[in-house]
Amino acid sequence: MEDLHPKSAGLATDLEFFKLLTGSFQRLVGKPLVPSEQGPDWLYRAAPFVVLAHNTDPDPLFVYANIAAQTRFGYTWDEFTKLPSRLSAEAPDRQERQRLLDAVARQGYIADYRGLRVTKSGKHFWVENGIVWQLVDEHGRTSGQAATFSSWTDV
Repeated sequence: MEDLHPKSAGLATDLEFFKLLTGSFQRLVGKPLVPSEQGPDWLYRAAPFVVLAHNTDPDPLFVYANIAAQTRFGYTWDEFTKLPSRLSAEAPDRQERQRLLDAVARQGYIADYRGLRVTKSGKHFWVENGIVWQLVDEHGRTSGQAATFSSWTDV
């Protein structure tokens, strides 16, 4: 798969992107991201957990943010998919975030992640028990990284 381009609003419910998200999660983490009877529309619109993904640009941009992510961070799809992913953390927390992403690149995924994030309105929250993984297709090509979490603590 070629590098992902955030201008594609079609990624929200795109079947190939859904297969990349869920397939790489299954291969790396060893469990399903979504129930087997659910598809891309459910993950985008109805999933009770946050899923975000960014591409492999030098300053990665978000290419996917489900409705749960949009609600948690306060950005619309259009705003999210123009946003460098580093801006999900404030400047003092970006080094820690980058260390996490570097570790994910080396190891494939990180589970039980906890990190401080910031919403569009400037409110802070701790991601609790997050999983961050490489978006790697079945041929070993990397297209970015993704994260999921279902619990957080407002600061």
